[in-house]
Amino acid sequence: MKNKVLTLMLSSVLLFSSCQNDYLELDPLDAQTEASYFRSTADFKAASNDFYNKMISWKAINSSSVFSFMDFGTDLTSLAQEEGRGNTIATNSDIYWTNPYKYIRANNILLKAAEQYTGDKTAIAQYVAAAKFFRAWHHFFLLKRFGGVPIVTTVVDINDAVLYGKRNSRYEVMKQIIKDLDEAIPNLPTEQNISSADKGHLSNWAAKAFKARVLLYEATWEKYVGNTTDGDGTSTGAGTAEASSNVNAYLQEAIVLAKEVMTSGGYQLWNYNTQLNNFSMCYLFNLEDAGSNPAGLDKGTNKEYILYNKYDFGLLQGGINLSHTVSSRLAPSRKFMDMFLCSDGLPVNKSPLFQGYQHVQDEYKNRDYRLTSYFVDVATDAPPAQGAIKLFGPGGDSGSGYANRKFRSYKYGTYRAANTESQDFAQIRLAEVYLIYAEALFELNGAISDAELNESINLIRQRAGLPALTNAFVTANGLNMQEELRRERAIELFGENSRYDDLKRWGIAEQELNQPIVGSVIQGTDYEGNANIYKPASYPYGEISVTTGKGNLRALLLDPASNRNFQRKHYLFPIPLTQIQLNGKLVQNPGY
Repeated sequence: MKNKVLTLMLSSVLLFSSCQNDYLELDPLDAQTEASYFRSTADFKAASNDFYNKMISWKAINSSSVFSFMDFGTDLTSLAQEEGRGNTIATNSDIYWTNPYKYIRANNILLKAAEQYTGDKTAIAQYVAAAKFFRAWHHFFLLKRFGGVPIVTTVVDINDAVLYGKRNSRYEVMKQIIKDLDEAIPNLPTEQNISSADKGHLSNWAAKAFKARVLLYEATWEKYVGNTTDGDGTSTGAGTAEASSNVNAYLQEAIVLAKEVMTSGGYQLWNYNTQLNNFSMCYLFNLEDAGSNPAGLDKGTNKEYILYNKYDFGLLQGGINLSHTVSSRLAPSRKFMDMFLCSDGLPVNKSPLFQGYQHVQDEYKNRDYRLTSYFVDVATDAPPAQGAIKLFGPGGDSGSGYANRKFRSYKYGTYRAANTESQDFAQIRLAEVYLIYAEALFELNGAISDAELNESINLIRQRAGLPALTNAFVTANGLNMQEELRRERAIELFGENSRYDDLKRWGIAEQELNQPIVGSVIQGTDYEGNANIYKPASYPYGEISVTTGKGNLRALLLDPASNRNFQRKHYLFPIPLTQIQLNGKLVQNPGY
């Protein structure tokens, strides 16, 4: 039984990259499981290089899929998914439980080897720091998914108590994450000191940016969700051991860390609007070589990504059907289309610039550049031609009336074929740090100054073609500052594994995810009564009257509220049943 537990929970195989100079690898070639492997600085570097391969990105690893982490099926997309509907159930296994523990074991093997290493400890300090960072990274992944989990900081054998013990509370897990990051940060290099071959690797600033993300997440979770998902730790959940009021302390440190990264001089927003006709936010996410965009820009121009996975058409392609998949599964909902501001900075229901919905092109006019960057016609960089999008059923690529092109390859099918897309995968980018800074300030103080807005959110808005957000503007137009900050986050980080997490940590997932999913407006548009471009019988749920930028209008109903039952229990995933069977002290999350 003990051997089964060890195999199922922690999977003792550790794969190391054979590459000594760069972590860009097709697949790890060597299997090393013992600390005795580490005999030189190069061995530590090779092991550390492989840690980057274990982050979820384009290329699948250990059966993981990035498509599980692109926010498919949220309130912002038109194609319903079971997670967003609240149909998650307990299953026997979950690779997103077992995989992180495999990776944590690899981190711990390096750390154990470092303790035993008799060579130059200074020479391996960077790789030791990377192991601690990634141990924090994977524990945070587990925390977000399951809440409190067993903390593993040693190379576990079949007699280790952690295999048969209770779950640590989320508060204990957070303390371990913070401890690992605090020990890692001082020994990581600045961005400028990372060689070109190692770009994308951890910097001191990347670790600070990640810690700021972690602190904001947990601070707002504790503020808005509290202990409602913790359980008592005996019959359900992981309990509340070592719980304390950390909200203000976490927010304060998140602000400090974000500010350090913002002012480091190592990064800048990728803004080539002049060269790209205001489509920077389209081409940033499919940036490869000079052929990947009309301006001939390549990856060397990108200083926005802080931590990322490197891909290359000749060495390491994404290997997934990316462009085709995101076209439909990230197609926007009616709610999201109306969330984008007009170019005067006002919402569609307040702005005189909003052109309505009569013609398919109208709602794209005078809007945030991100709307057109994400959702206009892929081939022409223009709003869809009249009649080009036909509403012939919800199963098509544009069954909602919209299609997505964020992450979609330029000239897909010619410049890049399916499975060959090779843009880098951003784990953390500068725009998110600006968003962290602004949100943490507001959550801490209940306010944010114009100066603070100017050094954060307004830099993002400038790239999007929007006027600066000011307190006076918010007051004069009956807006809400918190809502505007959250709007910016939803739009800027669309499809970047943020929306589900945000709705949960704000405590509003039930409110937002249980609303009906709605597509194109029909009433008063060219679709109404035109059988050449709209077949009502193809939509099983028909139409529904919803609030739009032009009042209540009928629009396509793609998923009714009756299909959606997201509850507080769904803020966490269930512990895999096999793990509970093998360790009787592991108890299930509340509600499952």
